[in-house]
Amino acid sequence: MATTSPTPTPRHVADRYVDALTDLNPILGTALGTRPHDDRLPDLSPDGIAATDDLARATLSELDALPASDDVLERRCARLLRNRLNSSLALSGTGENLRLVNNMFTPVHTARQVFMLMPSVTDEDWHTIAGRMANIPRAYDGYRAALREGATQGLYAAPRQVDAMAGQLDQWLGDGPDGSWFASFVAAGPEGRRRELDSAAQAATQAVAATRDFLRADYLPRAAGTPDAVGPERYARWATQYTGADLDLDEAYAWAWGEHARIDAEMRAEADQIRPGSTPAEAMRWLDAEGDAVTGVDEIRQRLQQMMDEAITTLDGTHFDLADPIKRVEAMIAPAGSAAAPYYTRPALDFSRPGRTWLPTLGRERFPLWDLVSTWYHEGVPGHHLQLAQWVHVAPQLSTYQTSIGSTSADTEGWALYAERLMDELGFLTGQGHRMGYLDAQQLRAVRVIIDIGMHLELAIPAGQDFHPGERWTPELGREFFGANSGREAAFADSELVRYLGIPGQAISYKLGERAWLAGRAAAERSHGADFDLKRWHMAALSLGSVGLDDLAAELGAL
Repeated sequence: MATTSPTPTPRHVADRYVDALTDLNPILGTALGTRPHDDRLPDLSPDGIAATDDLARATLSELDALPASDDVLERRCARLLRNRLNSSLALSGTGENLRLVNNMFTPVHTARQVFMLMPSVTDEDWHTIAGRMANIPRAYDGYRAALREGATQGLYAAPRQVDAMAGQLDQWLGDGPDGSWFASFVAAGPEGRRRELDSAAQAATQAVAATRDFLRADYLPRAAGTPDAVGPERYARWATQYTGADLDLDEAYAWAWGEHARIDAEMRAEADQIRPGSTPAEAMRWLDAEGDAVTGVDEIRQRLQQMMDEAITTLDGTHFDLADPIKRVEAMIAPAGSAAAPYYTRPALDFSRPGRTWLPTLGRERFPLWDLVSTWYHEGVPGHHLQLAQWVHVAPQLSTYQTSIGSTSADTEGWALYAERLMDELGFLTGQGHRMGYLDAQQLRAVRVIIDIGMHLELAIPAGQDFHPGERWTPELGREFFGANSGREAAFADSELVRYLGIPGQAISYKLGERAWLAGRAAAERSHGADFDLKRWHMAALSLGSVGLDDLAAELGAL
């Protein structure tokens, strides 16, 4: 008897897209844990970019051909998929993929980071690592071809980005081939694979050197005069990519100034508690020099691990209901040559690789705790880890797309910033300077909205402000404002400025996302009244999968 295939739905289309994209970009299979022994790397050339765009257009055509559905899960998935693909095509169609040079989110960075996600236990694992590392030269050749194509179209990254990325590649190279990052990575491999691993590491190291030399000797002179600011049209496209919304940027800019003032008042009161009569900057300098600190790189890794383990034990059953696989998370040290900001990597879809937090040390051996505690509530538990690991847990009920590559920064970073606030609300920030660290992190995100929008759109600083009133934003003013309103060290501030200028629109997603999360919770509280259950709401919210900022507050409020 013949069987008929089920009628396709948006979730079927979305997950077929994930499978097809994984064929084009094998790094995705490693990140998801679905293809652990695929040693390929994506085609980073203009041809590879075109193939990815063709897949997006074909998927949108398939989505448009589906009948309308009354199923809320299908409608939510279709809206997300359409938003993400149209946004990506808008960026690619204006050549953004032909000038991707920055200090965090380029194909060059991704092709190195994937090795830290790959299994490295068995002999077969190391054979796969060697094969992928040997493919680095071809991948980086494709990346340089894309930049050359951009150059023929007059599309360049700003010199500041080129300098920063070339400097990172210097760090990856170390003191020579024997000291390169790739050589040090394969040093842990089995001796039986030594020749294969060393040969692959040498090839990858030479590809890094070729890319660095191309950036400095060929690309940088041609990019001279390219402005740091991307302007309103490019900025709006990037902001949509990171938030999933068409934003009113003037409203967001004005709102952020109000947040800045509110947080500043709280910081001044907190500073007086720490050191009577001190300003926030003075209190944070004192905490850096005299406050509680951990000495040693492995020691701080262990301390961060302990903090996440304790948070899971305390929060599970009280404010969250956590499945057993979610209770495993690992604190890691980021490799040299990373940007200054800590980050999180998601678990594999089968949890064979756990979620991990990563701390860039920037060459330090001493780590003040006042500004790390709230940050690890953001990166780990209850921040990124609880949301993104819960997504993995519910992926079979939603779709792989909604719980992985379809994510929007405003949703994930908004939750993580909400998580910091939640830990303050629950009374966890009681250690020396911990609440000042939380407020400093909040202020950092408000400052990001102000200067990210301000610098790229070259807006005027409001006349009522004490800081350069009436002047138009420049990178120099952005760096000065950041330094005046942050307790972070100079190297972090410098890295952040490059990040904002090179990755427009991403930095605003944190505070604007948090605003939506707070609005959604407030709406749910009003709706349920005395019956509102915060634990139930948290778990329902974390099980939504990705939602764009246009819909986030409404979806959360309806839970």
